Amino acid sequence: MPRSFTRLFLTGTAVVWAFGTAQGATPEKVGASTCMSCHAEAAEQFKQNVHAKTFSALKNIPFEESCETCHGPGSLHAGAAGDKSNPDFATIKNPAKAGAKESSETCLQCHAGGQQMFWKGSKHDVQNVSCAECHSVHSGSGKKLMAKATESETCFQCHSAIKGQINRSAHMPVAEGKLQCSSCHNPHGSPGTKNLKADSANSLCYQCHEDKRGPFLWEHMPVRESCLTCHQPHGSHNDKMLSAKRNLLCQRCHNSTRHPGTLYQGGDAGNQHNRIFNQSCTNCHSNIHGSNHPSGKFFLR
Repeated sequence: MPRSFTRLFLTGTAVVWAFGTAQGATPEKVGASTCMSCHAEAAEQFKQNVHAKTFSALKNIPFEESCETCHGPGSLHAGAAGDKSNPDFATIKNPAKAGAKESSETCLQCHAGGQQMFWKGSKHDVQNVSCAECHSVHSGSGKKLMAKATESETCFQCHSAIKGQINRSAHMPVAEGKLQCSSCHNPHGSPGTKNLKADSANSLCYQCHEDKRGPFLWEHMPVRESCLTCHQPHGSHNDKMLSAKRNLLCQRCHNSTRHPGTLYQGGDAGNQHNRIFNQSCTNCHSNIHGSNHPSGKFFLR
């Protein structure tokens, strides 16, 4: 026979009876006031964030129903009175401790549109990253309820290599707060690669660097193909976030044509070779992204 129980617990001025059984009972809603008898701190944090405000304003969900909107009916859990050995203690949903798929499904009950519409099948979804790993529903910071103090710190939990690139001498102004990871990427998924918020890297770069878009009378084809051919998008130790020092970068393609006849070598800098200092391909080929001058075939003007 299933073990039955009756519990009495207080919710402020209300007295609530919870009836249930360890097997086969159906939990019922008891309201946020009951939850607060044990989870007062989490409830107070929740009251201050954007979720509590939008539940009532956009979803017509009063605060009393807010806890069980995400965690499910809590009568059996509350009836267990904190006894973790009681099977009914585990009848409440805990998205933060559930599997990635289950956790995200709870959030997608409301967040299925907008930037989240590409979540299913996205890079993060496929790699079993849950919403709760980046967002803290009760105590998260800012409008996005980030798990860390800033958006970039949240992303750097996994993307440590990108953190290193952003800390280089020439970098995207993420550290200064002028840009965020989500300025270029949609962490919830995108039709493009790398979760970019555009169809391609070039389309994204042109949103700020429109002067490099063209069309040009004389096109520099590597530029036309991808900005990433020459630039490191997150940061570099070279000027203009180039992936290599000038001349060495150019000679990755121009290694046996026209001038100079020999390659620039990294050792030349140590030997103080005069070809390394105060000289660059772009000193002459200044319009390296493309030229509209009738005589600009070699990007000289």
